[in-house]
Amino acid sequence: MSKPRIAIIPGDPSGIGPEIIAKLFNEHNILDNADILLIGDSHIWQQGADVANVSIKLATINQADIEQQAGLSHFETQTIDENEVQVATVTVAGGQTSLRCLDIALDLAMDAKVDGILFAPFNKAAMTSAGLNAEDEHKYIARYIGFDGHHSEINVLDDLMTTRVTSHIGIKDVAKNITQEEILKAVKLADQALRKSGNKNPRIAVAALNPHAGDNGKFGREEIDIIKPAIAMLNNQDLNVTGPWPADTVFLKAKKGEVDAVVTMYHDQGQIAIKLMGFERGVTIAGGMPIAIATPAHGTAFDIAGKGIANVSATKQAFELLVRMATTNKLDRLNIERSNYEN
Repeated sequence: MSKPRIAIIPGDPSGIGPEIIAKLFNEHNILDNADILLIGDSHIWQQGADVANVSIKLATINQADIEQQAGLSHFETQTIDENEVQVATVTVAGGQTSLRCLDIALDLAMDAKVDGILFAPFNKAAMTSAGLNAEDEHKYIARYIGFDGHHSEINVLDDLMTTRVTSHIGIKDVAKNITQEEILKAVKLADQALRKSGNKNPRIAVAALNPHAGDNGKFGREEIDIIKPAIAMLNNQDLNVTGPWPADTVFLKAKKGEVDAVVTMYHDQGQIAIKLMGFERGVTIAGGMPIAIATPAHGTAFDIAGKGIANVSATKQAFELLVRMATTNKLDRLNIERSNYEN
């Protein structure tokens, strides 16, 4: 089987995205396991190379030639004038080029011309000003490709994944949104993502909602009435799931390598822990989507944009994980096509 083809887009050009992608290209083994298709305005990529103080040779190709593309190639876009790029500044133009490049990458993925998408950090304020009209880029992506299945961002640190039952809602609304159905969805999403990344027997820990896992109902009954029954249902479906573990100790198990994923009940329950464990290596993937999509978990870092000091570690981790996911997706697609042909 040929290597997967990964589309890479620069994110917001006002941030560190173009710089960290330029640094990624200078990793000596970056093309060993994947072909890369850069999407974006050439002056943005050149800007990133200049800031990173590295050289970059853009071999531009036409859309008709993408399926024969190998190595590192560039699909030219004209989404923003060079004089509209303002470093470390939220701009409508920055949001517009982010959305346009994302749309192009999604179109190519839906046409099976690329096998995965890596995007450098977006700026949500810029994208919103440019017409994002969604809670975040994940909701935008699902709407754009017409996907109505369960999906959620999954955060990854090295070999550990985390996802959550509730996400971008207020703390006062968390408890009433904890249901068995949502727990089942979150755990199965983590299990699926781990398997796509190459883990054949994922071990998943579920965090409790209340202090001390409710202390037998003293601090709340969610663990007794909702979380434990959901875990029992998952075990009956042959998933390797344990819990509910107190949220202040479950990540100690993860840190020791005793589990492969932690499913938390709300956003900061997992985000604080995983960012303290390795902020500079964190990755976010679009869990549940039919397209393999990944990005470094940090933001556009306007405070250091243009200074040439951005760390490429998270971007490299995102790329390597994405390659594994895209390879699995490509193999699954080829198997389906072969089965259809044989039948």
